[in-house]
Amino acid sequence: MQFWSLFVGVLLITMVLAGTLLGRLPLSSAMVYLGLGCVLGPDGIDVLRPDPQAHAGALMHLTELGLLISLFAVGLRLGVPLRDRRWRLPLRLAFVSMSAMVLMVTLIGVWLLELPLGAAVLLGAILAPTDPVLASDLPSDAGTDPERLGFSLAGEGGLNDGAAFPFVMLGLGLLGLHELGEGGWRWWTLDLLWATLGGVAIGAALGAATGWLVVYLRSRHQEAIGLDVFLGLGLLGLANGLALLSHSSGFLAVFAAGMALQRVRERPRPESRPLAPPLDSAGHSYDTLATHPHHASATMRDAVQAFNTQLEKLAELTLVLLVGAMLAYAKPLPAAWWFVPLMILLLRPLSALGATLGEGLTAPLRGMIGWFGIRGIGSVFYLLYALDAGVSGEVADILLSLTLWTVVASIVAHGVTAQPLMQTYLAWRQRRQRKPAPVSKPED
Repeated sequence: MQFWSLFVGVLLITMVLAGTLLGRLPLSSAMVYLGLGCVLGPDGIDVLRPDPQAHAGALMHLTELGLLISLFAVGLRLGVPLRDRRWRLPLRLAFVSMSAMVLMVTLIGVWLLELPLGAAVLLGAILAPTDPVLASDLPSDAGTDPERLGFSLAGEGGLNDGAAFPFVMLGLGLLGLHELGEGGWRWWTLDLLWATLGGVAIGAALGAATGWLVVYLRSRHQEAIGLDVFLGLGLLGLANGLALLSHSSGFLAVFAAGMALQRVRERPRPESRPLAPPLDSAGHSYDTLATHPHHASATMRDAVQAFNTQLEKLAELTLVLLVGAMLAYAKPLPAAWWFVPLMILLLRPLSALGATLGEGLTAPLRGMIGWFGIRGIGSVFYLLYALDAGVSGEVADILLSLTLWTVVASIVAHGVTAQPLMQTYLAWRQRRQRKPAPVSKPED
């Protein structure tokens, strides 16, 4: 215990001190955590042994918690209402692109890997979702008028962890590990339609109701002040728990709850006025802002988001460390040498191409979306979910190896390229915005 206390303390302080230096290097924080996990794992000094087959249940719950934290954080950052047309692209990426990825991986699994149909579908479903935890390292604008690339990737990552669930259940059902119902009726109605729509509805209702109640009590009665940490964690737990009890998607519920909380606005009385700018550097106190009819909702959102963002970073560190250590349990299958590059270099761009057609995207924007399909913690969660559900033997070994090596390759490839590609893209975008529009000649 003393060793682990010392190690965790040194690690966290080191990350704080080295954070600025890492920001100047072509490395993502996830790459550092991944390398450290490999060092601590069985192939290194052997102090971390997260065997995914022996401890699937415990590791699954840990990755689930990290995903929930990240999904809630992503929802809090996206201030564009769902009725806005800018949601078309993230929705198409999360559902159309992801479905195409499941189909392509299924075909490869059956024809080239010689997997049973259920195992091939399961492999496609595990690897289909992009990752909200690791995508948070990509620069993106928050608020109501975000840049399209960052917004689309964040929205896709927030949606498709929940959207992948029906395909995971389909794969398990075809393997005889889940009840699909006669003619697949249970899968169509419960696993697909209700899990998706019910999760979004439950999360949106809880997020809006909780946020409105807190703002109302603060701005009208000066009650329920403080403990914003409890508010964020409580809403996360409430949305996930109620969704799971009703057999819907907890991931979509938490994401929708974060979005709904972000959209809450107070209804100030006509006689109330916004606060004047403070006269001194100290500014207004938290209690003043939290209870003011014009500032209560923004204060609530900022406080919840600030804590949840820090919690998200801690979850990223923990989970990517575990992925690095888990790699020792992935058997070195020969198929990984061609499957992993195929996933990253061909299948992701192809799946994204179908979703981006008709969206009026420039070639650089379409290329960036096609490249940054980061695979990560969402894939690890569904891998562990499948192992905990009873997948075993050779199928388990194949799923474990291909999933972990794809995730590791994605963390490295996207981590190395994120900074230079984003800088090049943003510079191109600025030049394009400064370029004067052509002047049409007047007709004779």
